[in-house]
Amino acid sequence: MTSTSSAQQVTENIVRAIAQCAVDNEARFSELDSVVGDGDFGFSLARGFEKVLTELDGLDRSNTGTFLKKVGLIITSRCGGTSGPLWGTAFLRAGAALGERSDLSPRDAVAALRAAFGGIAQRGGASLGDKTLLDALGPFTDALEAGLGSGSPAEVTQALDDAVAAAEHAAEATSGLVAKRGRAAYTGERSIGTLDPGAVAVSVIARAVASTLRR
Repeated sequence: MTSTSSAQQVTENIVRAIAQCAVDNEARFSELDSVVGDGDFGFSLARGFEKVLTELDGLDRSNTGTFLKKVGLIITSRCGGTSGPLWGTAFLRAGAALGERSDLSPRDAVAALRAAFGGIAQRGGASLGDKTLLDALGPFTDALEAGLGSGSPAEVTQALDDAVAAAEHAAEATSGLVAKRGRAAYTGERSIGTLDPGAVAVSVIARAVASTLRR
């Protein structure tokens, strides 16, 4: 288990890594989205997370759950298109799952990810296999949970590495799927052979978070 102060610091470091990764990869994510989508995914995501970075130091840190929910509200209000509701809901649900816990364990992180997955699925009406960010988030969460074992530092590190690899593999595998949600769904079979930008974003962000946690 982590102490209150260290849990808050780890959570803040994760959020900062996610936000910075979204901003740094704006052009890449938009380029992916331009193939069969509107081409604005990277732009929308970056604008929301830019605001998160700007306001991060002033957010309520009374507990990690409240902190994540505040982040979710910023994303919901600042990200354009469908990105705001979906990514904002992910943080809101993750924060709700953590509640007012004063310390956190790796399995609490899994619970938060499961809640985020469920919130996105409900808000977007999506399931695994629909060629969305869930197709990378689900395998990431499954691999992380499967590898935790007793929760020793070595096991957690290995589980995180395995989870990142699972997310990256799953993101690449979206090229074989037919898009069933979002603008890309209108292209039907023509979406086969293209990568889902949301799934790629999850995999890229997962690697950035893993690198941050190692440091």
